[in-house]
Amino acid sequence: MDRTVPRTGSEDIELYIRTYYSLLRSSAEVRIRTLEEAHARMGSSLHPDARGLAPDMSAFIYCSLRLPACLAQTERVILGQSRDQFIQAGLGDVERWKPVEAPARRRVTFFDGDSTLAIYIASRTDIDDIIPLLTAYQIEWNKMHARMRGEQVRAFLREPVDTLEGMAALGAGMGVAPEDLERLRVVWREEFWPMLRQIASVEMGLAVRLLAGTMNDYRRATIRWFDHVLETFPALTTRPVYFVSGNTHSLVNLLTGFALRHQDEILAFVAQVGHEDLQQEWIEIEARSVPSSRENFLYYALKKLLASPGGETLAGIRAEAEQVSGILRIPSEHGFDIQAQVVDLRSLRADWVDPRLQRENLGRLTGSDALLLNIDYPLGMAAYLVLTEVAARVGELRGVYLMGKAATLNGVIGDVMIPTVVHDEHSQNTYLFQNVFTAESMADDLTYGTVLDNQKGVSVRGTFLQTPRYMDVFYREGYTDIEMEAGPYLSAIYEISRPKRHPDNEIVNLYGLPFDLGILHYASDTPLSKGRNLGSGSLSYFGMDPTYATALAILKRILGQEVGRTATDRVDPTVVARSR
Repeated sequence: MDRTVPRTGSEDIELYIRTYYSLLRSSAEVRIRTLEEAHARMGSSLHPDARGLAPDMSAFIYCSLRLPACLAQTERVILGQSRDQFIQAGLGDVERWKPVEAPARRRVTFFDGDSTLAIYIASRTDIDDIIPLLTAYQIEWNKMHARMRGEQVRAFLREPVDTLEGMAALGAGMGVAPEDLERLRVVWREEFWPMLRQIASVEMGLAVRLLAGTMNDYRRATIRWFDHVLETFPALTTRPVYFVSGNTHSLVNLLTGFALRHQDEILAFVAQVGHEDLQQEWIEIEARSVPSSRENFLYYALKKLLASPGGETLAGIRAEAEQVSGILRIPSEHGFDIQAQVVDLRSLRADWVDPRLQRENLGRLTGSDALLLNIDYPLGMAAYLVLTEVAARVGELRGVYLMGKAATLNGVIGDVMIPTVVHDEHSQNTYLFQNVFTAESMADDLTYGTVLDNQKGVSVRGTFLQTPRYMDVFYREGYTDIEMEAGPYLSAIYEISRPKRHPDNEIVNLYGLPFDLGILHYASDTPLSKGRNLGSGSLSYFGMDPTYATALAILKRILGQEVGRTATDRVDPTVVARSR
């Protein structure tokens, strides 16, 4: 069978990758400035104006969402897989430093309060993500610094006029649109004016150092992460498991129905000043003037309520409800920022679950010995490491289900893509497989978007490591679903179901697996459109619709499979008791 692998247009991307990996082999710190030319020459779709004199604010905001704000005070960034590596490098116990985080990227990070940032990395994908982020951030910071050196701008920042006219004047002085400044304010919040003063006063000159980066180091970090999970719930090693890579809110919300039973508290919160957009949405839902799901709305508003002052009491009540439903949250420790959740299916309260999951004979789950292991989806190659480790150590793998964001080249934001072909840029394999989900099976649960099945996906190495020419080649070859995890997961699935390591640069047939395989992606970006890229913000409330549609599809499949099993299998209660 012949295939046309989408390679054309990747030369500058490969040159950039080779450049920073060769430099990071050095035991000394590498100046980010040495990477700026290779980064700009690549012509990234997320950073199209890297060479321009005017600031590329979409690129800068994208980076600001994915890097901690303390980068403004940082001079060097150290990357490593474990606390021991940082200690051996003479940095001491970095976990005693101040923990810091980015709004839109989960990564364990610590700041020493002076000039050093320590970042835990889980796989080489973290390098492919962090280095372009740092480089783009520094390029755009220094563009703005050059434009803000004038005394007029500096005087304004000393005593800012925080009005529409004042913001327009500042934007004119910086060469930045006022609406972009407002977008920055949303990201930086109360640090908005201090950050602008820092940009005006200091030119950025970051350095980066990689302490280690072997596959063995990454595997060790993965083993430590899953050891902690097994210490917390040892029955995973003896009982059958359904593995889900998703998020830490949607499955739990659907399985406990907690928000639906606490509607009054949630609506009282929504009625407060500052939530006018949510108030209006709820009014329209109740009037049936919009097709939104009331359940999805309540789940979204619950998250807002729990994060607000005074939400601790309700969070405690929710924790008790999860315990009753057999749900255990296992936070990560030392490196991997991947929370795990274990759901004991026989402990679920059939009368509590979301109405859309209700089905005849759901009570039969009390006779099930299966567990659902849900993890907060990892980034790129960490997915391969996690699934190979999990599959080697759990009792029996009954299903693998993947849900997550993706860019779409033929749809719109909010659509759901169901691939049956995935080209993996890591292994250069093209995987063919049977996806257990179809457009028909999801039609009733997606309100705003369209379900597109029989799609072709591509797992790229990083969000910045894409160019318009590169994506155009994908599009011409029919690849329209762009994300980062499916390919690495499929490489792991090959090794779980075949007697050898996954191949490279081949067409790989994964039909006939001994367990369920389902992959669902919801569109969060349209990179071929002329609109702003992902830096413009998050999916917000309307992102809940495809998120919950995919979560519902996965849970319906798992619960249906397990109810069917309990109808034919007789579980010995003494065996079940011993496995607790």
